[in-house]
Amino acid sequence: MGKLYICATPIGNLEDVSIRLLKTLRNVDVIACEDTRQTLKLLNRYKIRKKLLSYHQHSQKSREDLVLEQLQQGKKVALVSDSGMPAISDPGAGLIQRAIEAGVAIEVIPGPSALTAALVLSGLDSTAFIFEGFLSASPQKRRKKLQALKEESRTLVLYEAPHRLASHLKDLEEIMGPDREIAIVREISKIHEEVQRGPVSAVRRHFEIQSPRGEICMVIAGQKAAPPVVDLEQIAREIDRLLEKGWKKNEAFKIKAREYHISKSQIYQYYLQQEERD
Repeated sequence: MGKLYICATPIGNLEDVSIRLLKTLRNVDVIACEDTRQTLKLLNRYKIRKKLLSYHQHSQKSREDLVLEQLQQGKKVALVSDSGMPAISDPGAGLIQRAIEAGVAIEVIPGPSALTAALVLSGLDSTAFIFEGFLSASPQKRRKKLQALKEESRTLVLYEAPHRLASHLKDLEEIMGPDREIAIVREISKIHEEVQRGPVSAVRRHFEIQSPRGEICMVIAGQKAAPPVVDLEQIAREIDRLLEKGWKKNEAFKIKAREYHISKSQIYQYYLQQEERD
């Protein structure tokens, strides 16, 4: 039985390769690739000559059989997509599953990822996020999906085609509101890399003037939790009790601000107004 190598390839700059990736591509017998023309650019850059086998979303089943046949003959096969990690919004998941079922040894060669690069470039919260890949090209299905994601508190990462970006941003503004913070990250690691950050309304206007090109990632801030409802009248009564016990006003304000997670100035202003009414 052979071995399947899942290889992440550059997402733009061909210098974003690892020594391990180059060694792997040189040592395998066959490279299964999404588009032979794209893979040849990388191989020619590093003077690698290998047998190529096309494997893309429109011919997966027949090609999976062919790749598995190569593996069962003891061949070492590298699986690559046009850019990034195979099976992440790219062909590959079906082949990987079938290889596992067939008992084929699998090794992953980590590398560039548009998903993580866009997330960190956005400047938005990266402690928790979800990835939805490409939403449906159907406007109705896309809007339905965005509606379902509207209340999601985690940062959302999407891929989008340039010719659909304008309509996608319009839907996003209508469904999630004009002030939702987003970042559009375009052409990562390439000469014309661009990041547009800000409220969705402002970003949408930018791309109305400047037509987008190339590979696009959308990073959308999660829905912020509604501020807790605070009963300032109740807080004022609690401050009065602290004052009766001998606490100073400033200290009482600090205690209640920490307890209710609100600013001391908010409590101060309300308490001052109450004193003036009394």
